[in-house]
Amino acid sequence: MIVCLADDITLPVVSAIAALNEELEPEVMRVVFKDSGFADDVAKTNAAQILRQAGVDDVKSL
Repeated sequence: MIVCLADDITLPVVSAIAALNEELEPEVMRVVFKDSGFADDVAKTNAAQILRQAGVDDVKSL
């Protein structure tokens, strides 16, 4: 599980998390973001898509 509570979450940060999934190859990977950490809904949607393409199906923003 990766929890990202940062402000101003950027796509390079999301890509680095996706790379961790590919590098570590865990059975299950969950990623949780702070909802207010994204600049807007487009950034949040793009982050979810990048992670899903990397095989992370459990992505939440709280």
